[in-house]
Amino acid sequence: MSDKLVSRKCKPCEAGAKPLKSEQITEQARELGGQWRIIEDHHLEKDFRFKDFKEALAFVNRVGEIAEQEGHHPEICFTWGKVRVKIWTHKVDGLTENDFILAAKADRAT
Repeated sequence: MSDKLVSRKCKPCEAGAKPLKSEQITEQARELGGQWRIIEDHHLEKDFRFKDFKEALAFVNRVGEIAEQEGHHPEICFTWGKVRVKIWTHKVDGLTENDFILAAKADRAT
């Protein structure tokens, strides 16, 4: 995981912002590390495993707090011992640097 990404803050998208291009996504993904999947250059996705429902819920709450602080909100689905996080920038219908920042911070929350 990149300390460089974790140290950054998500920024609001400016009018006319565009999603990252494939080569930019690849570069950001290298910096992110971890086991995030890039789905069709549109969003990031990762499954996190926990020993039980309580630990999964605690992780969801930590990521929710981070999302509120960053003003950037992922899609989070969870069940007993498993949390799936999907991240993309809705405003541009694709990936931006904010998505990689949030992903790095989610990794740090485990």
